[in-house]
Amino acid sequence: MSNSSAAVAQYLPFLRRYARALTGNQASGDAYVAATLEALIADRGVIEDPRGPRVALYRLFTRIWNSVSVNGAATPGEGGLPGEQKLANITPLPRQAFLLVALEGFSEPDAARVLDIDVMKLRGLVEESGRELAAEIATDVLIIEDDTFIAMELETLVEGLGHRVLGVARTHAEALALTKSKRPGLILADIQLADGSSGLEAVNELLASFEAPVIFITAYPERFLTGERPEPAFLIAKPFQPATVSAVASQALFFERTAKRRERRVTA
Repeated sequence: MSNSSAAVAQYLPFLRRYARALTGNQASGDAYVAATLEALIADRGVIEDPRGPRVALYRLFTRIWNSVSVNGAATPGEGGLPGEQKLANITPLPRQAFLLVALEGFSEPDAARVLDIDVMKLRGLVEESGRELAAEIATDVLIIEDDTFIAMELETLVEGLGHRVLGVARTHAEALALTKSKRPGLILADIQLADGSSGLEAVNELLASFEAPVIFITAYPERFLTGERPEPAFLIAKPFQPATVSAVASQALFFERTAKRRERRVTA
């Protein structure tokens, strides 16, 4: 394996995480990553960049992302959307900037290079995204987490963002019990719980009776970013930063509101 191939393999799971956060689902995000890899195979030189292979990979992805022909293509396994609707769902540039910094941990110069803008422009975009965050509609959040300290930290973060904590479930059974009387607007869930139950299974059972965006939290994100099976669209790695929770929660709710607005237009 060449050095450039090894670099791509190293960063590929995290590019999938970023792509899924941008598109709101696994299939579409992974399709953009596949298109990026196809472009890389066609021209190995595109992975070369003075700021390193990771910046080069994300920079190439961004060029693919901003390509009208790819954005307008149908998502694998779906019927696709008319071009205008599809483009309306694309994550706007301020959120791209925010996710690069908050979710992917790029420095300002590296994030600016990925987006092909200068650092001052990047800062302006991140600030604009912050104003969007402040305008988010508050919702009820269910936390599924068995670690007391992590659960407390998530509660504080969620409330600091203006949301309400519906409750904290430490097991699969507790999660089901908490949602009997009230439905959450957002779910934050650990993937593996200490009692042996699965946060994934709990969420799947919950979503059989209602819809809500879900953000999974795990100490091993690479295991759920292979693209080889049904995997989470929104994933946060432990230990997490407050800005990461803020960015991903905002993005998940962004897609939820977009879908609801579209439904209202269709039924009106």
